[in-house]
Amino acid sequence: MLPTKAYAVQNETSPLAPFEFHRRAVGDNDILIEILYCGVCHSDIHQARGEWGNSIFPMVPGHEIVGRVAKVGAQVTSFKVDDLAGVGCLVDSCRSCSSCKAGEEQYCQKHISFTYNGTEQDQKTPTQGGYSSQVVVDQKYALQVSKSLDLKAVAPLLCAGITTYSPLKHWKVGPKSRIAILGLGGLGHMGVKFGKAFGAHVTVISTSKSKEADAKRLGADAFLVSTEADAVQKAAESFDLILDTVSAEHDLNSVLSMIKLDGTLVLVGVPPKAPEIHPFSLIPRRRSIAGSMIGGIKETQEMLDFCAENGIVSDIEMIAMKDINTAYARMIKGDVRYRFVIDLKTL
Repeated sequence: MLPTKAYAVQNETSPLAPFEFHRRAVGDNDILIEILYCGVCHSDIHQARGEWGNSIFPMVPGHEIVGRVAKVGAQVTSFKVDDLAGVGCLVDSCRSCSSCKAGEEQYCQKHISFTYNGTEQDQKTPTQGGYSSQVVVDQKYALQVSKSLDLKAVAPLLCAGITTYSPLKHWKVGPKSRIAILGLGGLGHMGVKFGKAFGAHVTVISTSKSKEADAKRLGADAFLVSTEADAVQKAAESFDLILDTVSAEHDLNSVLSMIKLDGTLVLVGVPPKAPEIHPFSLIPRRRSIAGSMIGGIKETQEMLDFCAENGIVSDIEMIAMKDINTAYARMIKGDVRYRFVIDLKTL
């Protein structure tokens, strides 16, 4: 067993504070990663605060992990010591269901082992995340990270990146596509970058006019304020696809009005209450509503390789581990452009 330093919450109301626990010993197919940086995802807050009703305490959050390989098991062929490696939102899955066999482990039909606030395949041993000094993971669920990119800005790609890359690829966004990204936050800013890299015409839809300059800086072709009724009406039936990254309550019927015949609204944000959708927002234009999670290991590696080839990383603000509670408070207020990343050397 490997003694590991971390920050954890003890219950849904306690602050994140220093914590020690043990990682498993490195098995034949495992690698040990010395964690250098870990991104801070809004889902970390939801789960640390028990807002999704499935929290396991004590909890070490963090699923945007990058670091350096410190040890490899006897059967490891994919990594060697001193390689850069990443871990995203999952660390194992059943490996036998149709989803796993298809390389879509994120949709595992039996038991998915999330990187934290989950359990290993024994469905008993809690998993702990990347707000920690090290992690042990099977080589099949670890990712190769290019040395050509700024490592600390790579970390959020392991969740915010793949959460936006996967649906844009699945719905075949390309040079002929007109898409919109709803919400310009940790997810949304990556949606803009990928949409432009795929050659699409990209509009950012936001409640805040103040984000227009940033949207254009990130590559957006147009900007629309969703609270301006005239602007929404003018954009009626404009988009092939809208990627909805918003986790606050909002009117999906208004959003759907901007989608073309046979277009799709893809949900990746999770508001606290189920939305109300009128059938006539869908029926007259044969519109679809869909959801998307992260990608599987193969697709996540594809995304990281694409980012290396195109120089794509997240816009980040670095923080020390001791400042994580302040970062949570700022995230709730939307006060980050666009992803906090923890420097684990400060642990």
